[in-house]
Amino acid sequence: MHSRYNPQGEAERYIDSLSLNENIRFFILIEPGLGYIIAPLKKKAPYAKVIALHVEKPGQEPTTQEPKVKEPAAQMPTVPADSQWYPETGVSVQDFLEAEIPDLQAFEIRLLEWRPALNVYGSLYRNLVEEAAAFIKRSDANARTAKAFGSRWFKNFLKNLSIIKTVISPVSPVNDNQSGVSLPLLVTGAGPGLEDAIPIIKSAIKNEAVPGGIFIMASSSSIAALDANGLIPDLAISTDGSNWARLHLFSLFRNNSKKKETWPLAASLTAALPSQCGTLPVLPISDGSLWQTLILRELKIPFITLPQRGTVTATALDLAFALTGGQIYIAGMDLSNRDICSHARPYSFDILIEEKASRANPAYSQTYKRSSLLKAGGSYGIYASWFEKQLSLYPRPLYPIGKNNSIFDSPKAAFPSNGDENKRSLIKFNRTSLNFTADPAEMALSILEASFKNPVHSRTLQKELQALLLPDGGAVSEKDIIDAIHRESNGQG
Repeated sequence: MHSRYNPQGEAERYIDSLSLNENIRFFILIEPGLGYIIAPLKKKAPYAKVIALHVEKPGQEPTTQEPKVKEPAAQMPTVPADSQWYPETGVSVQDFLEAEIPDLQAFEIRLLEWRPALNVYGSLYRNLVEEAAAFIKRSDANARTAKAFGSRWFKNFLKNLSIIKTVISPVSPVNDNQSGVSLPLLVTGAGPGLEDAIPIIKSAIKNEAVPGGIFIMASSSSIAALDANGLIPDLAISTDGSNWARLHLFSLFRNNSKKKETWPLAASLTAALPSQCGTLPVLPISDGSLWQTLILRELKIPFITLPQRGTVTATALDLAFALTGGQIYIAGMDLSNRDICSHARPYSFDILIEEKASRANPAYSQTYKRSSLLKAGGSYGIYASWFEKQLSLYPRPLYPIGKNNSIFDSPKAAFPSNGDENKRSLIKFNRTSLNFTADPAEMALSILEASFKNPVHSRTLQKELQALLLPDGGAVSEKDIIDAIHRESNGQG
């Protein structure tokens, strides 16, 4: 895998032959062997993070697909990678890279292969290349989304700090108080198949109870359909930062006499939340970015960290695995249209169609157009492809209820009965009231401005906030970022 005579010189010539952009923040190395390329790479890009993906744990004898000539013993280089993955770490490549490269810092990634390793490891090497390429592709899509919505996300974050009055955090371990067994949990999406699952869910609630019951978590887009059928979930979840996404949450505040007064909501703090959410206990979700982490910790706001997924149902599943060790059930995850029906009915956005309906533009025709656009856009296919790969990475299987996308067809499991709704066991949360001595949004701005003076944080903060607020600004200074922060906070961005 390396030169027998001068491996250091070989590595230096390889790095010198590359055209490396000085703005590259992350290098992903595919099986760099003994790592001779790391020292010259760090010399050429001193501020970049070097991440190594290994086929086997470094120092082991290579497991070759065909007999190879054994390399002579070589001394391990003294400069290690900043972080390295190998199968024995026990985490997937995707999860490892997500932890090492937050979404908003993923706009400058370079994949470097050490091609001699291909001759030794063959398909195992190619698999690592495919995993890294898939991660970069998804990160690029997330970065483009951040470019389009970053300013709105930042404004939402500041606004939500002022809206939210009570926060909750899950009690750990999450067990039923009576049985000591982890609760099963149902996650509902808003696909048309949710209509088939609702009778099953309602029947389970009315039938004889089983120990522990079941906890129902509703993605924001499924709330209207559940509400119309008299189902009150134990937790709603919202992650969408678009203004129109607030329509999904209005059902939380209608017919309050039929609902729990303290129906909890898990929400990304960059999500668009109506002001009425100030009456609800909220479980704040952070995407793990440094700017959010610094603010929330300084303000002493409890939160849970979950990666950005692009769809609320994926984030809901991440949260489900964090909340319980019991079985996870899913419903309404079609990831496709059913004829012209794109979502379970009623759907919050239907009112937008009804308002525009006329003899020349009937609701049926608008629904047909919306369905056609969704099919043409291909987003459902992208989500289905992602879930298909992700299923093997989840810590436990998902059990489908009703009709879902075919990728979720296996395994099958009986849906447990809940018993009387008033006796259902709930996942327990700690509550914290937020009583700030000043405007929390202003406090957040002061925290960010002060953090720029910390050399440990300043460079990362500049990269993160530039991606949100000045994505087309080119080379910008810290002052440019701070000025942009204050413009956005004053509604002038």
